Amino acid sequence: MTKFSEPHFSSPCDAGRPAQTTRRLALASLLTAATALAGLGVVTPAQADDKFPSKPVRILVGSQAGGGVDAFSRLIATRLQEMWGQPVVVENRTGASGSIAADMVAKAPADGYTVVMATPNSHTTGPHVLKFPYDPLRDFSPITLVMEVPSVLVVDKSSPAKTMKELVDIAKAQPGKLNYYSSGNGSIQHLAGEMLNLQAGIKVVHVPYKGSAPAIADVIGQNVTMGIDPISATLSFIEAGTLKPLAVAAPKRASSLPEVPTTAEAGFPGIEMSTWYGLFGPANMPEALARKWQQDVAKVIAQPDMAKRIAAVGGEPRGSSAAQFGDFIKAEYDKMGKLARTANVRAE
Repeated sequence: MTKFSEPHFSSPCDAGRPAQTTRRLALASLLTAATALAGLGVVTPAQADDKFPSKPVRILVGSQAGGGVDAFSRLIATRLQEMWGQPVVVENRTGASGSIAADMVAKAPADGYTVVMATPNSHTTGPHVLKFPYDPLRDFSPITLVMEVPSVLVVDKSSPAKTMKELVDIAKAQPGKLNYYSSGNGSIQHLAGEMLNLQAGIKVVHVPYKGSAPAIADVIGQNVTMGIDPISATLSFIEAGTLKPLAVAAPKRASSLPEVPTTAEAGFPGIEMSTWYGLFGPANMPEALARKWQQDVAKVIAQPDMAKRIAAVGGEPRGSSAAQFGDFIKAEYDKMGKLARTANVRAE
């Protein structure tokens, strides 16, 4: 049988020392270095794979409690908690188009215990309009695209427009007189409204709000003309009859609004806008941790009742790999940047 010799570590200071003493000193140095790295919070590949999670996990959300992103994140958190046997807590860190929550994650240890459920506002639209304290492409580790939700063009139930074309015709006859809402400067609704202006050749004025809820209330109160908002934010009002949907800004009709035509069917094929929910960790998050998160979240959203919940708001489950999500984010970031520059979108 071949006999392997023990590794020998040497240095100029080893001269004259017994071999066993030299080996003990070298091994002790390695242990000291490993301890120092642990104390600095550096996550090694071995640590990344070992017994994660072994303590509570946080999912930060940049929107208010009770909103679509918050509610969906809590569903994900509940299922992961059952799967992992550790608390998975959703924390709302609202403000600045979701950038407060995102920035906290960007500055957190890359150990998998703090992630953000992000949306376009914090990563692909807002950065082109507002000044954020992070780089959305450089300062995060993509984990997985969880789902996408198409937007829908809505007006008050008493609006004279019965179709998207009728609404555009009214806007053309009254340039600068109609307006549209958004949940804030740089938000997905803001960019969607400017896309409508560009593609339809109209001038509808932007009115920013702090969230969709007060904006929708003003549409219902006839203080604002319209909005292009994710179905998840508008569906309950559409079902109640207080909002009128004119078109879904997506390549195909939404399962939750099967009678509503797409923008292409309405005669405006260039107007498509979806929101997405996706998980990010801090930059340099070990691949093993990202893979653990991605695989387990994919299992959660594949559960039959979760799939039904996603479909109920017109969403499409994704569960993409980290690499696929990274490619998606880069493409969306570039697309929204071009739109913002073309429409001269600025913070107001």
